[in-house]
Amino acid sequence: MAQKTQVGIIGAGPAGLLLAHMLHRQGIGSIIIEAQTREAIEGTIKAGVLEHPTVQLLDELGVGERMHAVGFEHHGIELAFGGKRHRIDLHELTGGKSIMVYPQHEVIKDLVAAVLANGTTIEFGVRDVALQGIEGTRPSIRYTLDGEARQIECDFIAGCDGFHGPSRQAIPAALRVEHLKTYPCGWFGILCEAPPSSDELIYAQSDRGFVLVSTRTPTVQRMYFQCDPSDHVDNWSDERIWAEFHARTEGSDGWRLKEGRIFQKGIIAMRSFVCETMQHGRLFLAGDAAHIVPPTGAKGLNLAAGDVVLLSGAIVDFYRDNSHQSLDSYSARALKRVWRGEQFSWFMTTLLHDFDGEDTITRRFRRAQLDYLVSSRAASTSLAENYVGLPFEGSA
Repeated sequence: MAQKTQVGIIGAGPAGLLLAHMLHRQGIGSIIIEAQTREAIEGTIKAGVLEHPTVQLLDELGVGERMHAVGFEHHGIELAFGGKRHRIDLHELTGGKSIMVYPQHEVIKDLVAAVLANGTTIEFGVRDVALQGIEGTRPSIRYTLDGEARQIECDFIAGCDGFHGPSRQAIPAALRVEHLKTYPCGWFGILCEAPPSSDELIYAQSDRGFVLVSTRTPTVQRMYFQCDPSDHVDNWSDERIWAEFHARTEGSDGWRLKEGRIFQKGIIAMRSFVCETMQHGRLFLAGDAAHIVPPTGAKGLNLAAGDVVLLSGAIVDFYRDNSHQSLDSYSARALKRVWRGEQFSWFMTTLLHDFDGEDTITRRFRRAQLDYLVSSRAASTSLAENYVGLPFEGSA
């Protein structure tokens, strides 16, 4: 079975869904294929801190109503170290900007509903995806669905299929310029039934390791602590988990973390990855297919949104003006924002984590940097500007 469209999109994550919705609003057709089921992508709980430009984008696209109804707008974050907590006033330091705590799977729910409502096809549960003809003018995507061989013929392919998808691998290895840094720690994450411990996110640094205190709903909280990436969740009883959280977060001010029933545990790895070759022929990569960041900087979904703003605009230019200029420069323009987000994520990770084998002077350097961040308006402003998100290219 063969289908034809203008843009074939691989992956129904935030990047692929945003791209399809933005193209549809400009009269450009697309088809999305996704390896997982709809239930899986909408039900897999993932973190989500949305930058100010991302929130604006979702509002402009008409998919922000539920985000504002159930998400949490935060005007600041707290840095905790040395037994004290220090607030970074994002709103005041950035001229009124803020962040939205709204999980990624909820963003996906909103986008799936919008994309299907506008008539775009999403085929879930596909297998054996292969890209063909990407160096020509009419590439195609071959795959199977329910055991039936299928094909999408298109003008362009958008690889939005994540780090492990086939899109990046379709670019010849000799042509891919890639960079990888693996951090010597992981995050042990929990979801628990408890009231919020704080009105805003807490980034805590201690000699025992890092902690992030976040929220999901008024009754469900998400928290992480730094761990050995080779550790296993079975080594951690609930009692041991709470004891570790308390030891790493509580100081002399009387603040205490609120406990509750833990109903999910998991360990995630920490790495920085960039494939600078974000395009090859008629294939264009966006989101995690091209870059991965450690979650400390809260940049993953937001970098994907930045990619899509550029890619959708370039595709519109092609069909409206028959211009290849924006498409040809896509990688170079996208990488400016990608590398800024990567560097900030690295900065936050190295600032807040103690690594095994470090010398004492490195730890003193870290504490000196933290002291400077909370005592200097210039340093606090720099952190705040990066955290709320720099404007998308062409935005105010």
